[in-house]
Parts: sequence; C-alpha cells; structure tokens
Amino acid sequence: MQISIKRAIERVPGGMMIVPLLIGSLVATFAPDGPKFFGSFTGALFTGALPILAVFYVCMGASINIKATPYILKKGGVLFGTKVGTAMVLGVIMGHFLGEAPISAGMFAGLSTLAVVAAMNDTNGGLYMALMGQYGKPEDVGAYSIMSLESGPFLTMVTLGVAGLSAFPWPTMVGSILPLMLGMLLGNLDREMRDFLGKAVPVMIPFFALALGAGLDLHKVWQAGMLGLGLGVAVVAVTGCALYFADRLTGGTGVAGVAAASTAGNAAAVPTLVAAANPVYAESAKSATILVAACVVVTAVLTPLVTAWIARRVAGKEAEALVRTAA
Repeated sequence: MQISIKRAIERVPGGMMIVPLLIGSLVATFAPDGPKFFGSFTGALFTGALPILAVFYVCMGASINIKATPYILKKGGVLFGTKVGTAMVLGVIMGHFLGEAPISAGMFAGLSTLAVVAAMNDTNGGLYMALMGQYGKPEDVGAYSIMSLESGPFLTMVTLGVAGLSAFPWPTMVGSILPLMLGMLLGNLDREMRDFLGKAVPVMIPFFALALGAGLDLHKVWQAGMLGLGLGVAVVAVTGCALYFADRLTGGTGVAGVAAASTAGNAAAVPTLVAAANPVYAESAKSATILVAACVVVTAVLTPLVTAWIARRVAGKEAEALVRTAA
C-alpha cells in the first residue's frame, strides 16, 4: 500500500517548507519538552537548524554556475540588484523609525525591519523558474543562477548594517557567506560535485524547517496571521513594481521581473541566523520567522496570478502590433 505523502505536501504552496514548520510549531506549542525528553538524535532533529542550514548553503552554492552567458548575467544581475536594492531602501527607512526591535503593540505588533528585509531579499527560485518555463525563455530560467546569490543571511546582515542598525563583526559576516562560496568553488571546479551536492538542496528544506518550527509558539502565529498576509501582499506589490520596471528598462517584457516578486522558503531561516550572529535581533527573530513563513505562502499564491496577468497583457500587445504591421 502506497500513500502519496510527498504529493499531498506539495499541493500546499511552499509545502516542503510550511508543513514541517507547522509540525515543529505544533510540538513546540503542545509538547515543548518533548525534544529534551527524547534527546539524542530525536532532540537534535528539533534543535539542529543551524548545522543543517550550513550544509544546505554549501549544496546551494554548488548549484550556481559562474560561467553564465552574457544575457543570463544581465537579466539575473538586474533582477538580483533590484530585489536586494528595494529591500535595502525599505530597510533604511524602517530602521530609522523602528531600530532593531519589533513593534510591540497595535495591529502591526511583531513587524520589524528584520522581517521586512528578510521577506523581500530572497526570491523563490523554484517558483520563478517554473513561471519562466511557462511564460519566458530558457535564458530567463537560467537567470536564477545569478539571483540565487540572494540565499542566506549575508545580504540581510549587509542591509541591516546599511540601515544604521546594530552591525555584525566582520568574521561573522564572512562566516555567513563562506558555506555558499565553498559550494560554488566545489561545483564550478567539478561538475560531478555540482550534480552530487545540488541534489541535496530540496532534501534539506523540510529538515531545517522542522527545527525552525520547533522554536515557534502557535499562539503567536495566530496573532501574526493578518499581518503576515499583509506583508506577503506588500512583497508582491512593492518588489513586483520595482522588478517590472527594471526588467522593462533592460529590454525585457516585465514578466520575468514580476515572476521574481516572491519570498523563498529558506528565507524563513534568515531571522534565526541573524539572531544567532547578533543577539540584539533575538526578539525580532521570533515574530520575523512567522511573518516570513507567511510571506512564502502568500507570494506562492499571488505571484503566479500576477505573472500570468502580465504575460497575457504582453501577449495581447504583441498580437495587436503584429496586426498593425500586417495592415
């Protein structure tokens, strides 16, 4: 007898991240002492997010091919710069008013500079490539090889530093990107290592998601529900507009730009990693993890809808142009 567990999980937007995260948070809410009680490997599954993430970023780095074509470098570079630049501008503005701490009361309670920057910094690569496979061309799909440099806490740390918030010591900054760089070195020196390590990237996601969820209380998740929805909409609207015009200005149709207006599943790990590097962000990290996880789901639903709408408009205009030319 076979049960389609994987297919069922994948029916949920961002399911391989969200479902284990939910399971971990259920344990944290209703059996918080369970991991300690069992200890050993079972306990490590619920508390070992950082080591798993370190391996994840080595494998992620190995999948990045630095021998990209000029078009891929141009397209990926523009989308990468625009996405990170937008997050940086918002980080500077919010950092000026909020500092490192989250909003403590009211309808925006839990919102922080860390949450906004982490949600907007990193694109959902699988979603982007799937959308470009349908509405773009192979070179547009390949552009994600450049955009995947967004992965990890490094650029979020840089953004928070630029925003004038608590900085990170340089060894910590370098240490946050070394696993990714090591993976890139291995993957580009040996194609077989790229294939070997690259296969592990999707496998790691549910395991670090489980460990991240084990640090979340579902009562706080409920409180962040509408705020998480709003932040997800803001990611699509704000970064989507910036990416659309950046893509158009560089000769694109805007479809690739909008397709990149999402939040990566592994972005939910960034607040925890940032807090581990600088404890001043520990308070923000708890609510930020919840909010970013909500953005993963919201953008996984909204981004394809907006991309399809833009693609239909582009196709309609191209058809009209052909008719005028023929006439």
